[in-house]
Amino acid sequence: MNHGRRSLLGMVLLGAMEPLFAAMPVGAGGAASSLDAELAAIVDDPAFPLASLAVVALRAGRPVYEGAFGRRTIGNGALPDRPATPDTLYRIASISKLVTTLGLMRLLEDGKVDLDADVSGYLGFNLRNPHFASQAITLRHLLLHTSSLRDDGGYFWPATTALKDVQPAWSRHAGPDGAYYSYCNLGFGLIGTIMERVTGERFDRLMTRLLLQPLGLQAGYNPSELPKAAQDRLATVYRKRAVDSEAWQSDGPWVAQVDAPGIQPPPGLAGYVPGTNATPFSPTGGLRISARDLGVIMRMLMAGGVHDGKRLLQAATIERMFARHWAYDGVGGNGNPLGSILSPRGLGNAHYPDRPGMWLTPGLDAVGHLGDAYGLRSIFAMDRASGNGIVVLAGGSARDPATDPGRDSSLARYEERVLASVHRRAILGQPA
Repeated sequence: MNHGRRSLLGMVLLGAMEPLFAAMPVGAGGAASSLDAELAAIVDDPAFPLASLAVVALRAGRPVYEGAFGRRTIGNGALPDRPATPDTLYRIASISKLVTTLGLMRLLEDGKVDLDADVSGYLGFNLRNPHFASQAITLRHLLLHTSSLRDDGGYFWPATTALKDVQPAWSRHAGPDGAYYSYCNLGFGLIGTIMERVTGERFDRLMTRLLLQPLGLQAGYNPSELPKAAQDRLATVYRKRAVDSEAWQSDGPWVAQVDAPGIQPPPGLAGYVPGTNATPFSPTGGLRISARDLGVIMRMLMAGGVHDGKRLLQAATIERMFARHWAYDGVGGNGNPLGSILSPRGLGNAHYPDRPGMWLTPGLDAVGHLGDAYGLRSIFAMDRASGNGIVVLAGGSARDPATDPGRDSSLARYEERVLASVHRRAILGQPA
């Protein structure tokens, strides 16, 4: 497999990257090459090969490693293969929720939204669980997945469909009182629509104005509006499967799942009225961004809302966002497990305490988010106290990750291996 990898050690950084990656070293150059070799071996593991992998590590709030492996485009003989690089953009799945929340927090600081107000007033139509019709639903409920909404009825509709005309699925046994957690993508489609309603701006362009542009990022929720240079760096997400079947097939070809070459805008945008239905932009999972630029967001958060000497968010807002607002009672009385555990929740983020059964990797007491869609797996995990953090973007696998679960966490085994290697080599600086 052709590896396009670049570590921060033993290389001359591009001038444009010097302000961000004038980094403290991992250690001797051999430490980076050892980590490169470990990650390359994971990507090329014949038992579980990956299409591509991009990684960034921060120590004490500063980037100390970045690497990229595999291919962002697999031509299968029809197109040229193109290597993944640290600035390859991926559709990062549910890490998008954390980034969407940052945009919402800017509107909160501007006084445009109230986390505890009835969202019906923002949406312009009545949003109520018919089984608990007297209980209002708030932005806090949507952010914490405690709104009683469910994804069973769908969470994405064309731009020509108004959300007020959609009949969503609801819980019958738990109302929107903020106590019962059940993961729901639809909640963030509603959050994006509310953001449009209170600003009059289309969600993708609003997020660019509020967050991505001030951070200097080439990223976005609508890849058709990315600059051409960024579109050219976009990764296609793959799975190995039969061409005529959705089933995983490890000896089949790499089949494009999302963001194949030839990006098109979401259908039906002509004449779209902001505030009608933001789900085509997928506030829940549709952000395209590189591991490197996710590292920029992570650094801003670790710096208490400051980027490049300018304040983007108040420190108190970030503390509020990452405070623990919900925790599982351990017996199933206040949450529906997704997998084997339920992580404590902040506003638009999850907590991964450094203890068995809860951690992502031992030694990292993290907050952040995970992503899983179309074969991609993604990790955004930061220890705000130490300033240590890891970003992992895997652009698809040859096998269903559920067939090779992790040994010490709720992650897939390959994700555990990546995190353990990066944490040991880049953050702890341990030799091979």
